[in-house]
Amino acid sequence: MARGGGTSPEILEETQLGCVLPTSLGTNSLKKSSWGVLITGIVGGTLVAVYAVATPFLTPALRKICLPFVPATTKQIANVVKMLHCRRGSLVDIGSGDGRIVTFSQYSNVVIFGVPQMMLRLKEKLALELEDDARVIACRFPFPGWTPDHVTGEGVDTVWAYDISTLRGKRPQGPAHTQSVTQM
Repeated sequence: MARGGGTSPEILEETQLGCVLPTSLGTNSLKKSSWGVLITGIVGGTLVAVYAVATPFLTPALRKICLPFVPATTKQIANVVKMLHCRRGSLVDIGSGDGRIVTFSQYSNVVIFGVPQMMLRLKEKLALELEDDARVIACRFPFPGWTPDHVTGEGVDTVWAYDISTLRGKRPQGPAHTQSVTQM
């Protein structure tokens, strides 16, 4: 039996269960299948790329305290190094973190690049955990209620140094400490 339209008829084959299945697939169904896989791959790949790029920018917004990524300037780093000059002991730079997972008692020097919203809680944690000979260096924002022993820099490059012994009303001891309050 011939069909019109110039296309070859699909040959059907009956299975043992009585189902009729095509014995060959036409080129149109293969093209449709290829396009479907291609489009699915493109959409999936695009979603993965958007997720990978957007995640670092969106997750700070989900935190209780938003800590933006602001790299330190060369001058700010030089000011931190100046405040650490002649200091001994271990150093921790908690960056813009809030110190929740750090035990500070093992450090003599702490550097923090914080934001005003986190400084009060961090100040309390540092005061509880640091030894008398420790020094805390705050970059960009000072600790509220603490009087710095040393200040250097201007504007965003300002760095404040706090000696824990001074904050506790104890006289600093040893060569690792400066005896007077100076404005560098």
